[in-house]
Amino acid sequence: MAGKFDQNDASVVVVVGSGAGGGTLAAELALKGVKVVCLEAGGRHEMEDYINDEWASFAQLAWTDMRTTSGNWRVSRDFANLPAWIVKAVGGSSVHWAGASLRFQDHEWKARTTYGEIAGAALLDWPIDSAEMAPWYARAEDRMGVTRTNGVAGLPGNNNYKVLEAGAKKLGYKEVSTGRMAINSAPRDGRGGCQQIGFCFQGCKSGAKWSTLIAEIPKGEATGNLEVRPNAYVVRIEHDATGKVTGVVYFDKEGREQRQKARIVAVAGNSLESPRLLLNSASTMFPNGLANSSGQVGRNYMRHMTGSVYGVFEKPVKMWRGTTMAGIVQDEARHDPKRGFVGGYEFETLSLGLPFMAAFLDPGGWGRSFTSAMDGYDHMAGMWIVGEDMPRADNRVTLSSAKDKYGYPVANVHFDDHPNDVAMRNHAYRQGAAIYEAVGATRTFPTTPYPSTHNLGTNRMSENARDGVVNRWGQTHDVKNLFVSDGSQFTTGAAENPTLTIVALALRQADYIANQMAKNVI
Repeated sequence: MAGKFDQNDASVVVVVGSGAGGGTLAAELALKGVKVVCLEAGGRHEMEDYINDEWASFAQLAWTDMRTTSGNWRVSRDFANLPAWIVKAVGGSSVHWAGASLRFQDHEWKARTTYGEIAGAALLDWPIDSAEMAPWYARAEDRMGVTRTNGVAGLPGNNNYKVLEAGAKKLGYKEVSTGRMAINSAPRDGRGGCQQIGFCFQGCKSGAKWSTLIAEIPKGEATGNLEVRPNAYVVRIEHDATGKVTGVVYFDKEGREQRQKARIVAVAGNSLESPRLLLNSASTMFPNGLANSSGQVGRNYMRHMTGSVYGVFEKPVKMWRGTTMAGIVQDEARHDPKRGFVGGYEFETLSLGLPFMAAFLDPGGWGRSFTSAMDGYDHMAGMWIVGEDMPRADNRVTLSSAKDKYGYPVANVHFDDHPNDVAMRNHAYRQGAAIYEAVGATRTFPTTPYPSTHNLGTNRMSENARDGVVNRWGQTHDVKNLFVSDGSQFTTGAAENPTLTIVALALRQADYIANQMAKNVI
């Protein structure tokens, strides 16, 4: 069973964060015989602990510690201390995600080359491509049980999907399905099949949805090589006189300062907390933050171009029944500048429960427009738009003047939309409304982006050390035994939900780390 490692054991790999990147990396290294301590800021909630209630679940799982926000995005006005909703619990945001598992398209690895120079955007090609990632994607899909791969059947379509499908096909869209989802359509790999409960975002109570908590961490723990320490809030990474990292400082559940020594440190705290940790680890040798000789730590924050469209129909839809996001239209994900923007986007089914719908639906504030929309809730169909947003050097995570309870600066998240994001969103709003109008919607309305989204960039991967933070393996350019293992290493965002790519990169990185350790290079 799970190992228990000494805090002075300098031979362990320390992984900070247990989500899609950190949890996968930790488990895979343990399976390869490497000793791993995975430090998670949140508690451990097992499957039976999840709550099928939106607000109560949010209180149980969300990272609600203070953050600050700036920039012209709506989130800084309406959710100033919640720029993004990530999970603070073992399993990280893989507990909360909806399960959509899509590979990047060929051109998205090479956005700078494909799109050319875009004013106001800091586009850069990834130092890797589709051909290199194909075997790792295949491994990730098999590992996660992604539907429509490896002979796994697709999920059934609920009413929300049927409305989307009918409207999309009327408009001539062809790439319409219940998608590639890391949710079992039938029992597989010791996990049951989807029960269509409808609370995918609240932690899957049936275990059908892949998460590192359910599917990866137990396998790592069974080897005896992995210890997961919940309620271990990492505040600083330490290094020696040569610049090699030597371990991390964290606070335990009782608020006591602890130190865990390490041979290698991998940071996987999401695109907000990972750069914050590197910046808070500044020293005389690294005055601008650890691994930040390029000045790129925290820069190029991306969150995808997002928004939603809802349609109200004469007959009931009851969109909340069934899998939350098992439905996708992919035709607009292509790169086609004739539409007035570069990159593309997808439509995915989305159903918010009544409490969240009331919080996010803002058709001009309170009044008849709002109440009539809420009155029509059971007659509503909903979709989410997700598309590639442009990296910008000034969209970034910096250290705020506000401090956490341990006296460390919290993250400030600054974001301004790029004109390409706005043009893409407006196109998507029009097409989304057209989908519902094609099948008789009596009313459609867009909603602005939610604070719950995909956080990407901020420690980006680059061929050249001056352009980013990590190399093609997620290894920091400046410090050989320091890695980044989450979505913060994304060079660009692509149109696809990022989790499959994060897992594929983590599996590939585990291979590299184990190999380098065996050769005694790190």
